[in-house]
Parts: sequence; C-alpha cells; structure tokens
Amino acid sequence: MLVVTRKRDEAIVIRDGIEIRILRVGKDVVRLRVTAPPQVPVHRKEIYQMVGAANLSAAGKAGVSTTTPDASIVERPATKLRRDRGTDSSNG
Repeated sequence: MLVVTRKRDEAIVIRDGIEIRILRVGKDVVRLRVTAPPQVPVHRKEIYQMVGAANLSAAGKAGVSTTTPDASIVERPATKLRRDRGTDSSNG
C-alpha cells in the first residue's frame, strides 16, 4: 500500500494515462478528478460492489458458478460518473 500527501492541484499517476488530481479539500471531503483512457472503467467503490454483486447474482441464476467479481464483467451503471476532461469550473 502507498500512502501519499497531496495538496490542491497536485496529482498522482497510475501507469500510463491514469491520473488522480486533487481539485478541492474541505473539512470532511476531498474532490478528485480521475483521468483515464475510455477503455479503463472508473467507478466509486460502492457502485463497483453493487454492479459486481448484481453480475454474480445474474451469473448464479444462469447456472454459472463464480466466487469473486471479475473487473471484465462489471458493466457501467446507467448513471455514469461525469468524466471531466477539462478544468473544474466549480473549483473556486
């Protein structure tokens, strides 16, 4: 595990093309911008878990036995997170 300290407008890079930038730091929340290639799914953890559980349930009903969700079977939810390719206008 890696623990880093970042300030506003600083970022970390994960592999080629994946960047996590700090947009705003509040008392109890941090606003992040995740930039990733379109083929890399980016989900909030709770959404990823819900979709994975739904996929496992559907696979079980079809007679397929799996024990853990595979990232390749996780579908994007109907309400997609906005992929911000520019600057955040609500930054100030």
